Amino acid sequence: MTSATEQPAPATPRLIATDLDGTLLRDDKTVSDRTVAALAAAEEAGIEVFFVTGRPARWMDVVSAHVHGHGLAICANGAAVADLHDGGRLLKVRALERAAALDVVHTLRAAAPGTSFAVELATGIHYEPDYPPFHLDPGATVAVAEKLLHEETPGAGAPVLKVLAHHRELAPDDFLALARRVAGDRASFTRSSPTALLEVSGPGVSKASTLELCCAERGISPAEVVAFGDMPNDVEMLSWAGTSYAMGNAHPAALAAASGRTATNNEDGVAVVIERIIADRTRLRTER
Repeated sequence: MTSATEQPAPATPRLIATDLDGTLLRDDKTVSDRTVAALAAAEEAGIEVFFVTGRPARWMDVVSAHVHGHGLAICANGAAVADLHDGGRLLKVRALERAAALDVVHTLRAAAPGTSFAVELATGIHYEPDYPPFHLDPGATVAVAEKLLHEETPGAGAPVLKVLAHHRELAPDDFLALARRVAGDRASFTRSSPTALLEVSGPGVSKASTLELCCAERGISPAEVVAFGDMPNDVEMLSWAGTSYAMGNAHPAALAAASGRTATNNEDGVAVVIERIIADRTRLRTER
């Protein structure tokens, strides 16, 4: 792997795909003035910017003021594509079937006793009594996962975007490896939290696979994409993009998947690379 200063960035990328937490956002969940300016410069140069995150669309307020151009975001680790210009309206949903979700719940309960669950629907999140509460979602239903995944309640048939599985004692990477071993043939498992919190999506659903679909609709090839990320849920995207950067604060799996490395999120690592892309493009135009 090379650093951001050693690896040549593509002079003519068409799309920048960036994770949010731990990547574009600083640890205080803000977007720095430098990063805001870099995103605007990219859009002005004709480069589309996609926010690609594990967050649900309703938690995109942290970047909604910095949306330019098309305003699309890939949310819930690829389970949804949202229009941030239209209040986060979902344009595409790649749901986890409820029967498959129940199968995963039962399998993880048996393999890792003490696991608690939350269910992220297109309409909001709901969780079990033992699951760490979501203070940002005061209207959530609290019930056992089997009830939460019942077709009638809650959400009255709303698509399941993902299931979250939390364990208080297991090491995060050990929990992920266990889940993939016992149920990886029925769902996609990843994680983005420093705790043992797994994110479960439908088979084949990931940031990368949904980004690939969105790029194909625009005639954009992987070679024309620059991606940024920091955690295991970014690994597929970092591997798929023609040019990719793991943050200086990234998980070892992200570092191994990326073709380059940039500064940390608190050091505006995304902006560092975008500024260099814009500078290289300007230099090439001048030379011509």
